[in-house]
Amino acid sequence: MALEEEPSSAVQEMRPAVDCMRNCADLAGVDSLTLEELAAGAAHFSLPAGGPLFAKGSISDGVYLLISGRLGVRTSDHGQWDAEIAGGELVGEAGWLLKEARGASVVALRDSELLWIPTAVMDRATVGSTAFSLAIARLCARRMHRGTRRPRAVKRAWVFVIVPNNEEIDVAELATQLVTELAHGGAAELVWDVRASTHTSAWFHHIEEQNDFVVYVANPSDSSWTRQCCRQADVIFLAARARAACRPWPTSISDAAIKRGARMELALLHDGLFEAGAATRWLEWLPVASHHHIVDYTDIGRVARLLTRRGVGLVLSGGGARGFAHLGIIRALREARIPIDFVGGVSIGAIIAAGVAMGWSDEEMRLRYRRGFVDSNPVNDYTFPLVALTRGRKVSRLLEREYGSVVIEDLRQPFFCISANLTTGRAFEHRDGPVWHALRASVAIPGIMPPVFRGDDILVDGATINNLPVDVMQRHAPGLVIGSDVGGDRARSTKRRVYIFQILMYAGLVNSAASAAAQRALADVLLKPPLANVDLLNWRAFDRAIEAGYNYARRTLEGLPDLPRIAATQIEQHGVSSLATELEKRAAAGTYAAAKAKVVAAD
Repeated sequence: MALEEEPSSAVQEMRPAVDCMRNCADLAGVDSLTLEELAAGAAHFSLPAGGPLFAKGSISDGVYLLISGRLGVRTSDHGQWDAEIAGGELVGEAGWLLKEARGASVVALRDSELLWIPTAVMDRATVGSTAFSLAIARLCARRMHRGTRRPRAVKRAWVFVIVPNNEEIDVAELATQLVTELAHGGAAELVWDVRASTHTSAWFHHIEEQNDFVVYVANPSDSSWTRQCCRQADVIFLAARARAACRPWPTSISDAAIKRGARMELALLHDGLFEAGAATRWLEWLPVASHHHIVDYTDIGRVARLLTRRGVGLVLSGGGARGFAHLGIIRALREARIPIDFVGGVSIGAIIAAGVAMGWSDEEMRLRYRRGFVDSNPVNDYTFPLVALTRGRKVSRLLEREYGSVVIEDLRQPFFCISANLTTGRAFEHRDGPVWHALRASVAIPGIMPPVFRGDDILVDGATINNLPVDVMQRHAPGLVIGSDVGGDRARSTKRRVYIFQILMYAGLVNSAASAAAQRALADVLLKPPLANVDLLNWRAFDRAIEAGYNYARRTLEGLPDLPRIAATQIEQHGVSSLATELEKRAAAGTYAAAKAKVVAAD
C-alpha cells in the first residue's frame, strides 16, 4: 500500500471493549449480555514492550484480555520464555480462580493493548452466567493439557530494526534491499516512521500478523520512534559506514536489547570497496552478537539468509592431501548456485575454508594452493625432534604469504576454524585474530609441527579432537549445514612399510574417529568423495583429488534438487509492499536525510 493510500486513524484502530470480548476465542459461547457487562467493567490500557504486566508472587487483581501485541510468560527469574500469549487471549485466570499469588511473571514482548477485568467484575460474571463459567473451565483445561506437551508455538513475524549510525548512511536503500531478500523466505514488509507515526499498537500488531518478516527503519538519534522500534525488535541491526570514525549509538538501544532479549548485530557498509581493519575498530567497543560486511548487493542476500536461519553453512574436514578434494566440491557447489553463507573447517579444511571466506575464486584458490603445497613441500623443514619433526616455519611463511595480515573479523564471509587445546583438553574455536596464525594452530599436527601458543593455551591440529566440526557450525545456526569429509575412517595406509609422518597423521585421525561418525550424522548433507587412492601426504595428487571431489559432488548435488539455490540473474522483487518500492525510488535521490525529506514532503 502506498503512503497516500494508507490514512491513519487511531480512533478506527481502537475497537470498543465489547467487540474485543466478542472476538476473544477464549470467551466463545458466552452470551452477549455477560460480554457487555464484562466490557462495561473493564479498563483499557497500553503496555510498552518490556513492561511487566504482573510479577510472579504478586496478588491477583483480576484477569487481562490481550487485544493486540504479544506477552511472554516465564516461571523462572531468567532464561527462555515458557510460553507466549497472542492477541485475543486471556491471561491471569489461574491466579483469579485460585485466589493465590501469581505463579509466573508476564512481560510485554511487543507494545500491547489490553483490557483489565477486575476481580469483582469476573466474580459477578461467574455467578450470573453458566456459559461464562464453562468457558473459563475450558480455558483452564486447555492450558493444563497444553502444559503436559510441548509449548504451543505462536505464529509471529520476525522483527528486524535497522538503526543507522548517522544521517549520512543511505538507510533507505539498505532497508529496501534487505526486505527484498527477506521476501524470498516469506511475506516481508518495511515500516518507516512517517508511515507509522500516528498509528496505535494495534496497527503494528496487524502488520506483524500479516507478515513473516517486518523491517523497521529507525532514526540515528535517540528519538521516541527509535525507542519504539527497538522495543519491538528481535534483532537490532546497527548500520555504520566502514570507513567512518567510530561513534556510539544511543544507550537506549542497548538498554532495549538487554531488556527485551533482542540480539544486536553490526552491519559495516563498505561503499563498494572493502575497507580493511574496519571490523577491528568498530568491534573494540561495540558489544554485538555478530557482524556483517556489506560491499555489494550479493552480501545483502547472505545477511538475510543468516538472519532468518535459512543460510547454508559449509564445514570442511581435515585429511592432509585429500583435502584438495574440497576445492572440487566448492567448485561444484558454486556451479550449482548453492550459496555458501558461513564456512568453517579444521586442518587442511580450515586453510581452504579461509580461502572461501577471503572471496577467492576457484582459479585463485587452485593457483595459491598449488604454489604452497605442490611446488614446495610445506613439511620438509626437518629439525632435531625435541618437540616435532619439523620447525613449522615453512608452513608459517606459506600461510603468512597467502593470507597476509588479514584478521578473521575482516573476512567478508563469516568463518571459523578449530584447533585442539592441550591445556584444557577441548576444542578451541578461532573467531578473531590473524587468519594465518589461527590456521597455523589448526594444522599443527602433533609430532610433525610444533604447537602454537596463545596466552596460556597450547594449540595443535584440531583434527585430533574433532575432524568435522558440524556441531560448531550448528551453534552459529546458519540453517542448513553441508559437511565435506575427506578424512574419516578410511585414513589408513595399505602399504606394508610406513614412515613416521604417515603414522603420526593417521594416528591423529584415528583418535577423532569416535566423534567423526556423530559429526557426520549431524550434517544435513554429507559429502564424502571416494579418495582411498590418495595418500594423506601425497601433495602431488593435487589435481586428481580436486577432480575426484568435483565429479563426486556434481553427481551428488544433481540428486538433491531441494537444496537452496541462488537465481542466475538478479532476482526480481516479489512480495514486498509498494512502500518499499517507493522508498527505494526516493532513496536514489541521495542520502538518508534527503530520502526522508522527500517522504515527508509527499505526505
